[in-house]
Amino acid sequence: MTTSPQAKRRGALRTFLARFWPHPLPVAKKQIVIASVGAGLGLTITSLISHWLLGEVNLWFVAPMGASAVLLFGLPNSPLAQPWSIVGGNMVAAAIGVTAAMTISYAPLACGVAACLAIAAMFQLRCLHPPSGAVALTAILGGGSVHQLGYHYILTPVLLNSLCLALLAILFNNLAGRRYPHPLAATEAKPEPVTLAVPITRDDLHQALESGQLLDIDEDDLQQLLQQAETIAAQRQASLRSSN
Repeated sequence: MTTSPQAKRRGALRTFLARFWPHPLPVAKKQIVIASVGAGLGLTITSLISHWLLGEVNLWFVAPMGASAVLLFGLPNSPLAQPWSIVGGNMVAAAIGVTAAMTISYAPLACGVAACLAIAAMFQLRCLHPPSGAVALTAILGGGSVHQLGYHYILTPVLLNSLCLALLAILFNNLAGRRYPHPLAATEAKPEPVTLAVPITRDDLHQALESGQLLDIDEDDLQQLLQQAETIAAQRQASLRSSN
């Protein structure tokens, strides 16, 4: 029995709309508790330290720290959540944002230029950190209290907030049994190559992801990545055999 074009279009539309329904995040419940408690403690202590050092007169806390906490405590294995990412990314973005605010009088244009330059600079400096985009915009849209700080905004509160939160993330994540900072040092032993003896399904990947920390990748993308790695490995082995 053939399917009519209208039925195919309706099926395609239903499939497309179904993609907007969120899948459950594959993460262990223990990791959810750790991430939530860590972010809460990190933001509270960072806020208290900043307020104690800067007082009521100055701007002592910036809102993008909330987004940074989600990454540092919820996704500590992400390249976007490493200590250099938050410290370097926020400082670079703050410097660019302040400069844009001082040199471009039209705020919408200043925001676009600041975001563009901040992202490009963070890529080059290996400190890409999504909340840093908000740090740059805060320098432009933060109002008179921010504008009065000028380039002092980079050091206080941005650098102070970033250092406090990064140090607390290092302490908390390691106490919770997480490897953080996440990348392996050059002197650390790298994992041995993995030989897969049986085919791996999407459900297998889902169960594996559910057993640990939240990874910034879903099962479908991970499965595709494994297939691409398998293809590359086969090509490498074929190249070695042909050279011998």
